Parts: sequence; structure tokens; C-alpha cells
Amino acid sequence: MFIEKASIKDLDEIFNIEKICFPKDEAATYEQLKERISTFKNHFFVFKKDNKIIGFINGMVTNDKDLSDCMYSNANLHNENGLWQMVFGIDVLPDYQKNGYAGMLMRHLIEVSKDEKRKGVVLTCKKKLIPFYEHFGFVCEGISSSNHGGVMWYQMRLLFDN
Repeated sequence: MFIEKASIKDLDEIFNIEKICFPKDEAATYEQLKERISTFKNHFFVFKKDNKIIGFINGMVTNDKDLSDCMYSNANLHNENGLWQMVFGIDVLPDYQKNGYAGMLMRHLIEVSKDEKRKGVVLTCKKKLIPFYEHFGFVCEGISSSNHGGVMWYQMRLLFDN
């Protein structure tokens, strides 16, 4: 088992996982995932087990303090020197869920973000996932302005001490 940066050769596997893990209205398209890997590959990580991708985490870096819907579809908003690491999604194939792999991906992204001297990490999630993210130190800031996929989202923020 290991975590590494995604590459364009991983795109088909990544897209298949995205389709399985998110409803159609919330899932990234093939082109969006391709653009994300190409634009912010330093912030797109895959989890491999037995040489198979079983999950991934991705998100851009920006100076914007809050995650907005336009970020999901416009990878060019990425700023490699930005203050905030955004998280667009953590996907783990259903057969591998409940084994701590999503947590490993999240901890990896947090450590990379700390090493890069970001102010913190920001994400949005559904209400039922708030306790999962609180486990990592994220604080719920309330209902997000996002209406991505027609769903109510809650913004979560993890601040670093740097």
C-alpha cells in the first residue's frame, strides 16, 4: 500500500472510482479530472494497494479563504503558492471503505499542506460526514454557500499553527 501523486495514466481508473463514489450530479467529469491532474498534480494523490488504485484525494491551492463552486470546474483558479489547500473529494472504492484508507489520504494531504506552509485545509461535506472530518481537527463553519450537485454542504476548516 502506498500513496503517490496521480498521473495522467491513472485517469481512467480515477474516473471510474469517481463515478462509483459520487452521484452523477456531484461527480467530476472525465475532462475535469484530466484538467485537475494536469493543473495541480502536486495536490492530487492516489492510494494504491496491490498495484491497483483504490482511492484518491484532490483539490487546488488558492488564496481564496472559502471553497466555491466555480473551483470544481475551473482548475485554472489553482495558485501553486496559495495560502489554502482545498479538498474537492476523497474517493475510496466501496470494497475498501471502513479500513482507514480515506483517513490515510486525508492525513497525507494535511502533512503535504503543512510542509508547504499553507494556512490550512478547507473542504465541504454533507452533514453526516462532519464528525469524520472533526476527527482530523477540522471545525465546522456552518452551511456553505455551495449548492454543488443541488445538495446542502457544510464548510470545514483545519487551521495550522505556522
